[in-house]
Amino acid sequence: MNDQRKEAAPILVPVDFSPASRAALIWGARAAHRFEAPLEVLHVVHDPAWAPGYYQKEAGEVRRMEEAAGEMMDAFVEETIEHFPDLEALARARRTLVVGLPVHRILEVAASHGARWIVMGSQGRSGLPKLLLGSKAQRVVQLAPLPVTIVKAEQAEGESPPR
Repeated sequence: MNDQRKEAAPILVPVDFSPASRAALIWGARAAHRFEAPLEVLHVVHDPAWAPGYYQKEAGEVRRMEEAAGEMMDAFVEETIEHFPDLEALARARRTLVVGLPVHRILEVAASHGARWIVMGSQGRSGLPKLLLGSKAQRVVQLAPLPVTIVKAEQAEGESPPR
């Protein structure tokens, strides 16, 4: 008999540093606590065609996109922890940074890391702008073989995950 425990499946929260993704991060951390699951924060760096491999950080300074995005993700998570110090799952969260097309990479990371659930933020656009621009959250919902929860920015502070 093997006494080693299999690591619990994580709740995956993709973030783009927007208010909606902060709401999803808060909601996901609360869900991770409630379900005693690990939390994984994911940022997908979308490589811009005009400067592949690089981000324009400040006037005249060009930096590797992974370096800039990693710093942005750390600042985003740390700021969230500062404002919500009770989110113990967030303080222990694994942080993952990948490069590629967001929808495909979110689904790939969810599969390769054995995620049990994806929690994403959404701007909640509707009507013609949504039809013209598409929605990453909508595509993930359509394509994911696991549960996906969409959180709007207003939901974060007042609502808790299901019991």
